Amino acid sequence: MTNFKRFPILIILLLVAGVFFAGSVKKETDPPGKYEKILHNVTDMLKEAHYSPKLIDDSFSKKIFYKYFEVLDPNKNIFLKEDIESLRKFEFRIDDEMKGADVEFFKAVAQIFNKRMEEAALIYKDVLSRPFNYTIDETFAGDPDKVKFPASIADKKESWRKWLKYQSLDRYVELIETREKNKDRQDFKVKSNDELEVESREKVGKVMERTFERYRFKFSDDDKFNLFVSIITNTMDPHTEFFPPVDKRYFDEQMSGRFFGIGASLLYDEGNIKINTLVAGSPAWKSGEVQVGDVILKVGQGKEESTELTGFVVEDAVKLIRGKKGTEVRLTLRKQDGSVKVVTLVRDEIVQDESFARSAIINNGNSRLGYIYLPEFYADFDRPNGARCYIDVAKEIIKLKEDKVDGIIMDLRNNGGGSLYDVVQMVGLFIEKGPIVQVKDRDGKPNILEDKNREVLYDGPLTVMVNEFSASASEIFAAAIQDYGRGVVIGSTSTYGKGTVQRNLGLDPESGYLNSNSDLGTIKLTLQKFYRVNGGSTQLKGVVSDIVLPDNYEYLKFREKDEPDALPWDEIKKAPINNWRSGYELSTIQKLSDARLQTNEAFRLIKENTEWLAKQNDREYSLNFEKYQKEQKAIRATVRQIELLKKLQVEMEVSSLPQDANRFSYDKGKQDRFDQWIKNLRKDIYIDQAAKVTADMVMQKNLVQNKTEEVKKPF
Repeated sequence: MTNFKRFPILIILLLVAGVFFAGSVKKETDPPGKYEKILHNVTDMLKEAHYSPKLIDDSFSKKIFYKYFEVLDPNKNIFLKEDIESLRKFEFRIDDEMKGADVEFFKAVAQIFNKRMEEAALIYKDVLSRPFNYTIDETFAGDPDKVKFPASIADKKESWRKWLKYQSLDRYVELIETREKNKDRQDFKVKSNDELEVESREKVGKVMERTFERYRFKFSDDDKFNLFVSIITNTMDPHTEFFPPVDKRYFDEQMSGRFFGIGASLLYDEGNIKINTLVAGSPAWKSGEVQVGDVILKVGQGKEESTELTGFVVEDAVKLIRGKKGTEVRLTLRKQDGSVKVVTLVRDEIVQDESFARSAIINNGNSRLGYIYLPEFYADFDRPNGARCYIDVAKEIIKLKEDKVDGIIMDLRNNGGGSLYDVVQMVGLFIEKGPIVQVKDRDGKPNILEDKNREVLYDGPLTVMVNEFSASASEIFAAAIQDYGRGVVIGSTSTYGKGTVQRNLGLDPESGYLNSNSDLGTIKLTLQKFYRVNGGSTQLKGVVSDIVLPDNYEYLKFREKDEPDALPWDEIKKAPINNWRSGYELSTIQKLSDARLQTNEAFRLIKENTEWLAKQNDREYSLNFEKYQKEQKAIRATVRQIELLKKLQVEMEVSSLPQDANRFSYDKGKQDRFDQWIKNLRKDIYIDQAAKVTADMVMQKNLVQNKTEEVKKPF
């Protein structure tokens, strides 16, 4: 998401005026129930304020009709074809429900889903009660898009048989290979093939049991409705989302890096939610009653009845445990000695400072380089002094300058974006002043967001690392640096391609749409598109790297352009800028890098192997033991080779800054992870290439400076 709370004010006021107008239209009878009210308000917002709303008509209704079945049942082994036929009357009525009619479609689907789910539970237990024959030549289609809903119960049973056989075969092969590797160990119990075949089915059975527990205990009508609304909003565009209240709170916590909880990370282990780590000084740590390895059986709010965690995954449990500061949460724990204990804790503020910006020093031959890692463009909007990524990055730059670095690498790989305000300020740390990004709503002229501060915090060589997961605010940063000629963008062929701006709006008109924490929920609505200063959108196309490094994600289909409901690419008028006087020629830097990559066997093999792996995703899987084992050995060997290739054979010289050496000394777990992070940097083949490119820029800049000084010398 790219959020822009408090910035720019004019656009927000214009938007909200439009939304209030939409919400103020009264009907003769208001929607009677919660579901109707939510769906009606969501629909009004989509029609009145979405950047490019699709027409909500029978065609839209038909699309939602089919998508709901496919999202509820992605493997197409719950519903029968006749179920979809029986609900055909809703195919062209969902748009009517969105406009105020009684909400009936999802309820009708939910009723059938619950019935068919229980049928499937009996089927999987029956199938797994008997051994599989892995000598038969048959295949399993792993791509759900190539599978149809079963036409009969017999077809459904056959679908489950192949799915469970595939899952069991995968585990059986793994158990066989583990036995062969360890059979000569004295303490290893060697099991027969028949015993391992039984064990593989038991493992799959446990997974299925947890899946169906989740269906029964954690997939309520509210959850099915929330999914229904989410499908509607995502069909407008992939980034327009519906958040129930608890999900909105969780989202805000991730953005701000702060939450109120007990200070424990959780782990899902064989159907149990376990305490994984404790934060030093947190309520859980201070109590002395919560230990790593404890299983959480129930969670209670104050004196309310506790909720059993049967069917819950970690994220579900986290949402229950977190809450308002100073409130009580009761944990029913099964201790490691088997005893059960109820522990009452008072929630307090927990800071996720491990997700904030951090830096390191790379000694690269004659150059001393600074490296800044930014996992997201985080911002705590609710606190004047809360964490802001641009302020934290500025602090890291100051520390690196004090350490006299010759160049800086900004690592935005896997950075999915965040605060638009912060990215504008952050680009301003590297340029004198000028336009950073252009923002346009569906009706207005583009609004140019500028850096108005003439001061430049850092004016030296700059390299920006990106990959396919660099999105939104990351793309704004990389695009601005590229358009100004301020630095070199290095990484995958292009970034993710998200060129849209969202804002969170509450769904309850009584509390006000600007109150994004409405009891009815929140809609994260796409209101604008952003454009580079060169006029082109990053939507779909992303930012094309100046220097391309082959990676193992290149051929996987998860970019914006692979989303069928993504908004299109377009362009607007350029914004006038003054190009940066870089002191280097990009073409020269590219030639130097290309010469290195031409002789780099690791990158050649990464490219070759990832192309091969991509082809393996588009085929059927053999259910014959020998064939499957051979296929999987080849795939695993290729994956292992790629992972090894991504690690340098000769490590770089990377160290933490002196003042950061004991950055997390108050928490041994955090400090250990920070130390491990430094170690991992030393082996990263992509950082190594970025460092070499930055060193080239340093060398060119020094040559230009030396020539300039030579000219200025008196004769």
